[in-house]
Amino acid sequence: MHIVGISGSLRKKSLNTALLRALSSVAPADATFEILTIAGLPLYDQDIEEASYPAVARELREKIRSADGVIIATPEYNRSMPGALKNFLDWTSRPESEPNPWSVKRVGVLGASSGPRGASFAQYDVRRILHYFDAKVINQPEIYVGSAQTKFDDTMNLTDERTAEQLRKLLATFAASE
Repeated sequence: MHIVGISGSLRKKSLNTALLRALSSVAPADATFEILTIAGLPLYDQDIEEASYPAVARELREKIRSADGVIIATPEYNRSMPGALKNFLDWTSRPESEPNPWSVKRVGVLGASSGPRGASFAQYDVRRILHYFDAKVINQPEIYVGSAQTKFDDTMNLTDERTAEQLRKLLATFAASE
């Protein structure tokens, strides 16, 4: 099983990127886990799409299409997903003339935040868009990592066993939904 991870954060010390690395570390031996970056995508503009679809967006589309599943880790900015993540979703769902790589793709959504809700509002928004794309969204377990800064050490390694167990459950559900 090949899983692609997408962090909605561009920060170097992102809690959500660290969460994806933790997910990779608890993955079964027969699974491969690749974390992609969404940095470098231009702001979505239909004129750019029609004139010269960006190579970076095409590469991300292809990685999604060829993966067995995708896991998105989103922070929450002002009670929604970050603009960079929305921009990524916009680019990878285009062009409309090509098959949507998200259609019937297994997708897990989780989030970490320094606040108590674990990016719950942002996760809702991401899930809503993915349902529109006809993705096969894994609804359980829901993973909301609140006060996430207390669950990682100074080098951004996960130290919280309860969170690690939730990540293992997500991967087991992912594998069972094949």
